[in-house]
Amino acid sequence: MSRARVAAALLGVLLAAPAAALELALPSTARLTAERNTAPDRYAAPVGVYAEGQVARVNVDGSVRRAAWRMDTPGLTALQVMRPLRRQLGEAGFDVVLDCAARECGGFDFRFAVEVLPGPNMYVNLRAFHFITALRRGEDGTPTEAISILASTAATSAYVQIIQARSGDAPEGESTPITPEATAEVPLATATGDFAETLKVDGHLVLNRLEFETGTSALGPGPFATLERLAELLKAEPDLRVALVGHTDAVGSLDANTALSRRRAEAVRDRLVQSYDVAPGRVEAQGAGYLAPRASNLTEAGREQNRRVEVVVLSAE
Repeated sequence: MSRARVAAALLGVLLAAPAAALELALPSTARLTAERNTAPDRYAAPVGVYAEGQVARVNVDGSVRRAAWRMDTPGLTALQVMRPLRRQLGEAGFDVVLDCAARECGGFDFRFAVEVLPGPNMYVNLRAFHFITALRRGEDGTPTEAISILASTAATSAYVQIIQARSGDAPEGESTPITPEATAEVPLATATGDFAETLKVDGHLVLNRLEFETGTSALGPGPFATLERLAELLKAEPDLRVALVGHTDAVGSLDANTALSRRRAEAVRDRLVQSYDVAPGRVEAQGAGYLAPRASNLTEAGREQNRRVEVVVLSAE
């Protein structure tokens, strides 16, 4: 499916720009979970990562709109949710002044230094979030409008928060009310182009929806969409080498979990080689056991998120 067709099949978040309506794409499963509007108010829009004990900010005084959405769509990454929003903000004349992912933003410190709507309406995975701030400026260069977007993902869902502040000095024609409107049922995760770009940008990606027999390394018959996309990417880029890394929850010993995770990675590698004709030398298989969790092992939801196989880029030449 082409990127244009995928974009057309997404949820539109309508921003009424001066020249034409702008549709910022969210998955069609998005559901509004919280909304809070205040005026007059001040929004301290983050414009820098956490450094030297603080986050640089720009204040915009005026009307402030805050909203959060939940998407019950497995397999999305924060970058997949964020990319169309970021691109279309730029097309609407906003200047993206901050664009960072979890660790490069400042991780825990950044998360708790910025404004976030309370849970469970908005959830932030400290290992998997993406944040941007975009500004629209007046003729004298002073910011008249700020939009900050925070996207975060869990095993079976994703969250996005949009905070929009508009100065009283902004021209009336530049008002950008945010109104979600579902347009289709095709999720962002179906975009093959996004799969490849996310893998290259982040360097790793979870192969979602793989099915294994409980407690074994037997990979189900499939087909598995993420595995097909990985095979397509490897065929399209013959110099690309990757590693498959298996992960488990923390139930059981480290030795047992490391061995199980390695066997599961090997099972995925075998499927790529046998069913998709991928050269064995281009794919390694390793196991990390429970040493690299994505979430807490104290809950079933966290343990489910930790049981996974990831693909890691090794080299592209």
